[in-house]
Amino acid sequence: MNIETITQEKNIKLTNARKAILEILVNSDKPLCYEDIKDKLAMDKATFYRNIIKFEEENIVSSFESNDKKRYFEVQKTKHSHFICTTCSKIECIHSKPDLKLDGYQVDNIIIKGICPNCLKEG
Repeated sequence: MNIETITQEKNIKLTNARKAILEILVNSDKPLCYEDIKDKLAMDKATFYRNIIKFEEENIVSSFESNDKKRYFEVQKTKHSHFICTTCSKIECIHSKPDLKLDGYQVDNIIIKGICPNCLKEG
């Protein structure tokens, strides 16, 4: 996924801060919260969130809140759902299409909460 192409298509100026955020999110195989990436960024929290909001407005980045009350972000490569373990708070991407039908709605993703296989083994 080319960061320059993404920002050009959305007509967004590619600043150093935006490039740094997108590089981290594009290269991650899981959603990340601010705390996961703050040490890799040379910017304050306000700058991070100002840019994330812009990315969300332009549908470049999607986000959701987890059990730990933190907001997690990822680049929207493909629409998919997430599983959040209620025991260990691990987040996993689920790439199979959710089998949920609601009359008059298009379901793109679902946040599923439950107990992951590792926690089930330990419990």
